Amino acid sequence: MATKGLKMVTLALLDDTGAIVKGAGGLSTDGTFPITDEMLGTKTANITNVSSAPTMIYGNDGQVDADIAKGTPSVAFDFNGLPFDIKQKLLGRVNDTKGGYTQGTVPKVAALIQTTTIGSASPQYIGFAAGKMNETALNLQTNTNAVVRVDDALTFTAFSVSRWGGEAIKFYDGGDAKFTETAMLADVFNGYDSTTTTTTSSTTTTTSHA
Repeated sequence: MATKGLKMVTLALLDDTGAIVKGAGGLSTDGTFPITDEMLGTKTANITNVSSAPTMIYGNDGQVDADIAKGTPSVAFDFNGLPFDIKQKLLGRVNDTKGGYTQGTVPKVAALIQTTTIGSASPQYIGFAAGKMNETALNLQTNTNAVVRVDDALTFTAFSVSRWGGEAIKFYDGGDAKFTETAMLADVFNGYDSTTTTTTSSTTTTTSHA
């Protein structure tokens, strides 16, 4: 299955029980936060360590098998322009009530990435039910005769979850006859309610990932 493009990335904060945080403490009224065109979307979502390198098994003077352990997936996100408050929440930075932010406890985050199948054009999704975001560097540069942009480059490290059998990543085929978007969203974003309208400090939209 070959894919094309990066259609949408959706994020949510998680509480200590693994459920999405809704309302003022979360990223939106229903807890989910699609990175829409209004915030310039997502440029890249580079997923690595989906599985580990194989350990070769030898016998009878030859390679007869290989052990492939679970990977520790991570995603290098390049967001074009996250809202300031959303970025601080994702990274666990705390508002001092005077406009300043310092590092607090880093929250768990769930993430869903949508792409498209080449040929059938059906949506494909990659879900991460839990993980943490971090920002390792900010490479600020002077403008010259062109504007030098610095995107929001965040790295997401995925964690395994028991409801997925200890796996950290899950793939969804939007072209499957039994696929429903609502079931997928509830699977990735534990506690998701499809009847809620997404409302944030930056935008108000009816959640859609198609």
